[in-house]
Amino acid sequence: MGDRSAERRPAGELEAGVLAALWTAGEPLTPARVQRALGVSLARTTVTTILSRLYEKGSVGRVRAGRGYAYAPTEDAPGLTARRMHSELAKDEDRGAVLARFVSQLTNEDEALLRSLLDAGELDGGEDR
Repeated sequence: MGDRSAERRPAGELEAGVLAALWTAGEPLTPARVQRALGVSLARTTVTTILSRLYEKGSVGRVRAGRGYAYAPTEDAPGLTARRMHSELAKDEDRGAVLARFVSQLTNEDEALLRSLLDAGELDGGEDR
């Protein structure tokens, strides 16, 4: 039986590790290849569960590979972070208050960066615009 302490890590940490392995690979990986790439003693079933959860969240896509699937990330790291930010924003009814609080907590450098991106029109237009 493997080291169960690795399996007790927070789900977000395990998902982040799996995504990092997929980004590094640059090609779809089966759960067994992800397991090897992680270099920690996680059961293949645990890796498969993590990949299935990431698939359900839309963080990875999958293609048939034999009797199972090979997985690849649907977005790069910044895209995934942006999607998570949108998901959190959508959970609150007072979007204005959430955005105001977010902006008020930005560092001066991040505020200047955001302002320059908005002024330059370099941000992608969302569905809500």
